[in-house]
Amino acid sequence: MNNLAAGQGKRMHSDLPKVLHTVGGKPLLAHVIKVAHALAPRAIYVVYGHGGEQVRAACASEPVRWIPQVEQLGTGHAVQQAMTSVSDDAVVLVLYGDVPLIRPETLRHLISPAQRPTLALLTAELPDPNGYGRIVRDSQGRVARIVEQRDANPEALAVREINTGILAATARLLRGWLGRLENRNSQREYYLTDIVAMAVAEGVQIVAHRPAAIWEILGVNSKRDLADLERTHQRTIAHALLEQCMG
Repeated sequence: MNNLAAGQGKRMHSDLPKVLHTVGGKPLLAHVIKVAHALAPRAIYVVYGHGGEQVRAACASEPVRWIPQVEQLGTGHAVQQAMTSVSDDAVVLVLYGDVPLIRPETLRHLISPAQRPTLALLTAELPDPNGYGRIVRDSQGRVARIVEQRDANPEALAVREINTGILAATARLLRGWLGRLENRNSQREYYLTDIVAMAVAEGVQIVAHRPAAIWEILGVNSKRDLADLERTHQRTIAHALLEQCMG
């Protein structure tokens, strides 16, 4: 299980690494690690970059394996750093250190089909998909590729189904795709999303699953995002307590 926590988070206007900002009194990354543990994985790998020593110190008690990403060359490159010691038969789940409210139930549904030669993607439909990569489907409704917003044409920008970035596949499949990634894009980065087109070309089945609630897949890119997720977290806890009392 890979957890990406290497981003700098410039829009937070803070020297604190983004994944160490808190929701419910806990760092964002700690929430994600807790969810990962709930799935009883063989191992949890945290790929870190900016502010790495701060991140490791703050989460020193967490039983995870720390993987440095010395150069931030994109999400594909980040996952690649964690793959060297993962056995081919393992199912790899990619999570993000700034997406703290994803639920174990959602991830279990995602992981289940990935145990076959399948690429499982978590997608969502948003009224305003600005900032997200778009899911492009073929004429039969099958996932064909993911287009990052900065590289999208007007037709792709009109799509409201977005890529959350969370995905699962066997290490054997994932390792093969990662080894063929190229950085021919506007950011000169190795996009993890490019593996979707590779899977399609190889005839690998792609399964798209959606979360029960949109807030599960929302990340933090600003102080406003952080405040919104804090309120969502508090509301979710309150609802759970009410259900217990009524039950």
